[in-house]
Amino acid sequence: MSNTRRNFLKAAGALTSLGLFGLGYKGTLKGIASGWWNGQQPADKIYGNALQPEWRVDRVTGEVTPNPDQYVANSVCVGCVSLCGVRVRVDKKRGKVLRVAGNPYHALASDPHLPYTTSIKDSFKALSRFQESGLKGRATACGRGNAVLAKLDDPHRVLVPLKRVGPRNSGKWEPIDFETLVKEVVEGGNLFGEGEVEGLRSIRDLETPIDPAQPELGPKANQFAIVGGFKEGRLPLLARFGKTSFGSINFTGHRGNCGLSMRAGYAAFLGDWKKYPHLKPDFKNARYILNIGTAPANAGNPFMRQGRLVAEGRASGRLKVVVVDPVLTNSDSKAAGDRTEWIPVKPGTDGALVMAMIRWIFDSRRYNKKFLEVPGPAAAKKAGEPSWSNGCHLVVVEEGHPLFGAMLRGSHLGLPVGKNDKDPFMVIDAGTGELRPHTQAMAGELFYQGKVSISGQDVQVKSSLQLLREEAEKMSLAEYSKECGVSESTIVKLASEFTRYGRQAVADCHGGTMHTNGFYTAYAVTMLNGLVGNLNWKGGASAGGGRYPDFGRGPRYNFKKFPGKVKPKGVPVSRKFAYEKTSEFKRKKAAGKPYPADGPWYPFSAAIQSEYIPSALNGYPYPLKALLLWNTNPLYGQAGLYTQAKKQLADPKKLPLIISIDPFINETTAFADYIVPDTVLYETWGSAWPWASHLTKINSFRWPVVEPPVAKTAEQVPICMESFIIAVAKRMGLPGFGDRAIPDAEGNIHPLNTPDDFFLRVFANVAFAGKPVPDSEQEDLTLTGVDRHLPRLKAVLKAEEWPKVAYAMARGGRFQSISKAYEGQWLARRYSKPVQIYNEQAGRARNSLSGEYYSGVPTWQPPVLADGTPFEKVYDRRSWPFQVVCTKSQLQSSHTIGEARLTQIHPSNGIIMHPEDADRLKIKTGDRIRVTSPAGSVEGVADVRNGIQQGVLGIEHGFGHWALGAASVTIGSKRQPGDPALGAGVAHNLLGLDDPTRRGISTLADVVIGSNARQSIVARVERI
Repeated sequence: MSNTRRNFLKAAGALTSLGLFGLGYKGTLKGIASGWWNGQQPADKIYGNALQPEWRVDRVTGEVTPNPDQYVANSVCVGCVSLCGVRVRVDKKRGKVLRVAGNPYHALASDPHLPYTTSIKDSFKALSRFQESGLKGRATACGRGNAVLAKLDDPHRVLVPLKRVGPRNSGKWEPIDFETLVKEVVEGGNLFGEGEVEGLRSIRDLETPIDPAQPELGPKANQFAIVGGFKEGRLPLLARFGKTSFGSINFTGHRGNCGLSMRAGYAAFLGDWKKYPHLKPDFKNARYILNIGTAPANAGNPFMRQGRLVAEGRASGRLKVVVVDPVLTNSDSKAAGDRTEWIPVKPGTDGALVMAMIRWIFDSRRYNKKFLEVPGPAAAKKAGEPSWSNGCHLVVVEEGHPLFGAMLRGSHLGLPVGKNDKDPFMVIDAGTGELRPHTQAMAGELFYQGKVSISGQDVQVKSSLQLLREEAEKMSLAEYSKECGVSESTIVKLASEFTRYGRQAVADCHGGTMHTNGFYTAYAVTMLNGLVGNLNWKGGASAGGGRYPDFGRGPRYNFKKFPGKVKPKGVPVSRKFAYEKTSEFKRKKAAGKPYPADGPWYPFSAAIQSEYIPSALNGYPYPLKALLLWNTNPLYGQAGLYTQAKKQLADPKKLPLIISIDPFINETTAFADYIVPDTVLYETWGSAWPWASHLTKINSFRWPVVEPPVAKTAEQVPICMESFIIAVAKRMGLPGFGDRAIPDAEGNIHPLNTPDDFFLRVFANVAFAGKPVPDSEQEDLTLTGVDRHLPRLKAVLKAEEWPKVAYAMARGGRFQSISKAYEGQWLARRYSKPVQIYNEQAGRARNSLSGEYYSGVPTWQPPVLADGTPFEKVYDRRSWPFQVVCTKSQLQSSHTIGEARLTQIHPSNGIIMHPEDADRLKIKTGDRIRVTSPAGSVEGVADVRNGIQQGVLGIEHGFGHWALGAASVTIGSKRQPGDPALGAGVAHNLLGLDDPTRRGISTLADVVIGSNARQSIVARVERI
């Protein structure tokens, strides 16, 4: 027996006896076998074969000695949507990333983060043992952030452009050169021997209507749609191409399949349906955080930062965290004692729980009267409030009146309104009892109902807060308790605790609201913040610290305006449009029956990704001719879509041209006609910003830290999303690209021919905003690898610009000092619009299928179908006794699956069951079980545990792939076999439902805003 084999068996035997390693650790065991005990000499007597450190710091003097063979680049992790700052160690000789850790300048990686003017060498010292500073200023990346770098060298990466051979989804491709790719997608032709395919040039018709009988749909150019990924710093350039250069109205990111219901609830509460802002707690000073359908340190965004701050708050005794969720998550910790609590709830009934809390708050008069009676900005200033609400504003509630659901305004009562003045809202003055404009009253009556005269007619009106109270009073606490499965005493305890902490209590929600009543659930959760008046307060709710100007009009370049810019027009294919303004409505109204529409319309929703593919295949409101996908996977990520759409999506007659820009062949990319390779992670350009939780300005820069392995264009630019759309735009002669594309502040026009033409100028805007950043030092550029880009920096930017841009690149972006977070007891960056106790846009809109008005205040609505049909009327509980929910992992995600380091720790997921449910069905942990919904079934391993609500099945998201390397593909003459490990586990979205009240292809959706309902899927279980 060889020494290698003998020592391997010794290692395996020893580790097996400890019971520590499973099959996932076979690579680790193999590494252990080739060590010092096998006679091999390690590189270092103390550190073995560990990587050489990137620098050394003298513990006594603090002198820093960098490793000349490495540089440490500050960049951004794209392992999840949090976009944390990272420092990337690179081997100079091999051009390979060695390891990833946190960026000490970045607020999402370090708390407190380093002062921005700290030199790079001093940042190394700050992370060292010198004066123990490394403990105080630790800068970290999470487990996923450390492991995801393996994507750079993933054997399943697409490195050259591909064209399908044979039918869609057959797994057969042929390489195609870049120039031919661009020519074929632009010009079209008989591309696959299946008949003529219209190219993008022909589709871009900005004049001819799609349907002359329905002119509101817009021009034929709208039959080209772009579906992108999340906002990770590159999306604005793609939006520029699709919307203002090509001229299509159809552009969307990942909203609709992620957390749109949450975002819509906040949009209603904050009164901004355009930007969809949202709130997060001030984690450093909050004393009570109520999480509903989200869990710090397990999900949410940015989950690493909020997890760290929650842990610090609980450990100090300052903070209590409550998580309401059907599944026990890592956010509950016995080590935190009574500073943490998990409350299980029936899936899809969170709204009942919160409306019960709101009822108790009203009944007990625990609302913040001082805040809620402030009617406007003048009154807020006098009262010392950093925000105000429309709680005392009057709403027209006279049924049948043309103004039903509208806020009562001065013009309705005949008050003069100047040409440049805003029409004031009307309130009942709390002091005089008289009607007054909200701009003049200092306090409004909160609970008012009565009549006012409008054009000589007495019309019923009520205050916004009165409407909310009436909505909450529709059910008793006992009835709400029965709906949600949470005891009355627990509901009272939650409401009492929440209001006791006042402005330092914050309620938050996220993906757990993605069910058919998710919008009103999220609106109700946010309303708890309104009732205690915590917005803009230290320890309260924050809309985030914002960012420096970047992609818009900046101090150096204007990206909002360029020669020939197109303003897209028409109706998005997702039907983000008022049905009552359509030709269909007018036609049906003339026939005497305006409702139902042929499908649901979503007048105040965002561009809903979850409706794009179904709408295109249904041809309602119109079909698409071409679809461009970028780094997105809706067939995997959208519950129910794969089952519903796979047959029609494979038919080119239904959707003639599909182009996917993606580094991998995922479940959706498999249906593409062409695949364009893309750069990943630290190979890319980008300018990103955090979603929330930061209280000061943050702009995160990403630039190519290493050279990407993808093929290059004739100009030697890596083939990626940016180079592809630039080439297409230039071939088509689109505005905003080519030699005359980017205006500067003096009116000069600069080119956009390469990705860095765009992003370096974006960086310049950030670097010069307000007080410009300092000029860079050569040492900083050498230590971080920015010096590799100096030739392009000097070629693209002006002489006064590139040293400041290089300074910001070396630090991974621009970060405002944490000292700017607060102004006394207020947040320094405050949300300026009023809190909407009643949202007029929601209250004035109707369900396009039933014709019923939506509620303008939060309400408890049991799960329903699109036309309002109760869910249980179609799917009775006796036939479908379980509800499936998806959960999140701190390690794995849908696109990091298969990375070796993560797979060793977490190779698969199980199907979580409550012990009583398992006992009844004679199921034990480890048994193979089948979960069946009305639309599909999956098989997996039972995971029986107490941490789940009875009657619920929990499935962790990210597993169960049938592509993304799990399936074999053929590229040219080479067959690349699939890796079964990449397909391990269960994909919960295969259980997703359609909506039987809708025509054609559909997936179950929120009834108001159309987001995909991936939670609360009814099912049954059997042991295999």
